[in-house]
Amino acid sequence: MIGEVWLRALHLIAVISWMAGLLYLPRLLVYHRDTTPQSASSETFKVMERRLLRAIMYPAMVASWGLGLALGLAAGVFAEMQAWLIVKGSAAAGLTIYQFWLANLVERFAQDERPHSQRFFRAINEIPTALMIVIVIMAVVKPF
Repeated sequence: MIGEVWLRALHLIAVISWMAGLLYLPRLLVYHRDTTPQSASSETFKVMERRLLRAIMYPAMVASWGLGLALGLAAGVFAEMQAWLIVKGSAAAGLTIYQFWLANLVERFAQDERPHSQRFFRAINEIPTALMIVIVIMAVVKPF
């Protein structure tokens, strides 16, 4: 059986990878937004977005959840559902929902739609940062 320290290390690696994608993908959409549909640059962005989602973000999300649950079981934190854990889990669920929403936007771009403005994509880029702050505070400080 893998030790708790290794679970924690692997979980952190997965979360960092996932967060990198969650922060980078909206930036790609900012720049993709102003390309001409079916232009060479638009097609390049489509490939970059698809690969980021499929090769990094989905595997990192699954690993983050799987390793996080395994870590919680190993540490015994699920024995008594404390408020901090519920808030942390809810914020992680928020990141998951956010990723699927981004995936929908990527699909729309793949169909040469141009939903929303650059300003919109810059604004939504702050969502994962806010959720990450909540998650880290809950996991480290456990304020309640």
